[in-house]
Amino acid sequence: MRADTDEILRFLGVGEPVPEQLRRQAEEEAGALSAAAPPRYVYRVYPLEREGEDFCLAGSGVTLGGRTARLMLSGCTRAALLCCTLGAGFEALLRARQVRDMARAVILDAAGSALVEAGCDAAQEELARRAEGQYLTDRFSPGYGDLPLSLQPAVCAALDAGRRLGVQVTDSLLLNPSKTVTAVIGLSARPQMARVRGCDFCALRESCQLRKGGRRCGL
Repeated sequence: MRADTDEILRFLGVGEPVPEQLRRQAEEEAGALSAAAPPRYVYRVYPLEREGEDFCLAGSGVTLGGRTARLMLSGCTRAALLCCTLGAGFEALLRARQVRDMARAVILDAAGSALVEAGCDAAQEELARRAEGQYLTDRFSPGYGDLPLSLQPAVCAALDAGRRLGVQVTDSLLLNPSKTVTAVIGLSARPQMARVRGCDFCALRESCQLRKGGRRCGL
């Protein structure tokens, strides 16, 4: 699996026309990263139970409350928890780039963001194949909408992400290694049209530098 060059440039916030040298460097970093830190993921599907206005993923220890969960899961009978990471390989490669060339390190960081999202896409595609006849919602993560980051420890514990992927949650609720994503995906017998993409649902909407510059990340 390889990070898409256009996605890397999008994470960098580069507008058109893209300098040819920058595109070439992005392609080079994508190739180096795909060899050093391919995405690894784990997911698990749970029955959904209602607890008042909240959703409980039975047997997981995870309860999802708030508007975002109600919007995304209202038509679902099951939901999957997902964790995807580039692991320690990304951290080692990034440190090496930072020592030699900070500009290339910035490009590599953007490549890492693009690649871990590609890994999440691959996991969601696999889940869709295995859940034949079911319709998947968009994936949504702690930190989007009103889904709190405080869910990270419970999600990682339910997936045994520490043992299986080497993922830990810091005291400030960040994920380590840094290029790690957790998410929830609903499954339903009917097509699900609700979407949680866009600035309105992002926890970083007030501080986002892309948004301040009049651009969007596309998520």
